Amino acid sequence: MSDPDLSAPCPAHATNPLTEVYRDQWLLAVHKPAGLLVHRSPIDRHETEFALQYARALNGGEHVYPVHRLDRPTSGLLIFARDPGTASILGKALMAGEVRKTYLAMVRGWPQEEGVIDHPLREHPTDRRCKGEPQPIREALTHYHRLATTEIPVEIEGYPVSRYSLVALHPATGRKHQLRRHMQHISHPIIGDTNYGRTKHNHYFAQRFGQGRLMLTATAMAFTHPVTGKALELRAKPEVSFMRVLSAFDDADLASAKLDFVL
Repeated sequence: MSDPDLSAPCPAHATNPLTEVYRDQWLLAVHKPAGLLVHRSPIDRHETEFALQYARALNGGEHVYPVHRLDRPTSGLLIFARDPGTASILGKALMAGEVRKTYLAMVRGWPQEEGVIDHPLREHPTDRRCKGEPQPIREALTHYHRLATTEIPVEIEGYPVSRYSLVALHPATGRKHQLRRHMQHISHPIIGDTNYGRTKHNHYFAQRFGQGRLMLTATAMAFTHPVTGKALELRAKPEVSFMRVLSAFDDADLASAKLDFVL
């Protein structure tokens, strides 16, 4: 997988927003904050800061190669290869479903304790000029299980109380906005999701905590190292803004939820 933005330097005097999680001769794993694009996108032509630039800075100015993506509003674990050969091997493993990914999400309502969302999704066109053209439908599979629940005595959509859950999500496929679309599909949209979520709930949490954010974060990846062949598990703690919103849950429930687990 080629590096799409090799020439762009980091903005002058910018503090690197990435936190290094893991490094070896072949891989560089970081935590990406919410709101940062991974690389240039035709959708955000005027943006000047990208995770790719900052990862390159962490890599001593040497090129890095993204092997997967995180949506701009999604925070969490992001892996770069330090050479194109490693990027190709790990990219193929991702496409073959050989990488176990874990996300945490706060959703509206109380879903079942665990389940599988098997719901095909229509692809999004990468070029705006193709927006009106029919796109193929691809299989999409997400496993989930509920970690904690809370009930807030606030009326938001006509009910005297409002219920929310913390869930672990494990996508078996990698479709665009898959987790966000799948949680909407089962009527438990992710809090802070301006595309697929519920506006009144998003506004409530934005006002309560002084800022809005998508409550979705990539916390772990488990896979076979593309070069050494050894099992590798990488974890990234949720950022402060994510944990601040989770204060809506009881501390004891969060303590028992094991937020950093890998399956």
